[in-house]
Amino acid sequence: MSYTEIFFYIFAVLSILFALLTVTRRNAVHAAICLLLTFFFIACNYVLLEAEFLAAVQVLVYAGGVVGLMLYVIMLVRKDEADEVRQSLGQRVIAVFIAILFVLEIAFISLLAYYGNYSGFLSSKMAQIGGNTESIGAVLYTYFLLPFEVVSVLLLAALVGAVVLAKNRIER
Repeated sequence: MSYTEIFFYIFAVLSILFALLTVTRRNAVHAAICLLLTFFFIACNYVLLEAEFLAAVQVLVYAGGVVGLMLYVIMLVRKDEADEVRQSLGQRVIAVFIAILFVLEIAFISLLAYYGNYSGFLSSKMAQIGGNTESIGAVLYTYFLLPFEVVSVLLLAALVGAVVLAKNRIER
């Protein structure tokens, strides 16, 4: 086993550990810090997989932007409003069901990747297209153009909804 594989498994285990800590912490600030560490260890795995562009985007966008925004919102929300929100038994059952589905999906994808040998296919496509960034752009804007556009419209709708909700709250 090479050093790269050893570090990959260490970072993968730490990613999973901090992801579990993210969803089990009662304190929102502690959960956000665990999420930050999860994003950092995922970026470390991207570096080991020679996807430096994805690692940089992971750190800049997710670890910097998303977690920073979450901490900002946590500071703005009043403590008494946050304490009123409690999880019911029905929500926990649904959460466990969805978690089991995710674990089954990850196991299925892992088995498919292991027996299908897709890693050689992807690396040969990347070698044909060029470097890391070029291959991501080529795949994103050819094969995944429709999902990319759907996500952009969804994010735009979420942004408009957030502005409307914030405007209503300010006017009150």
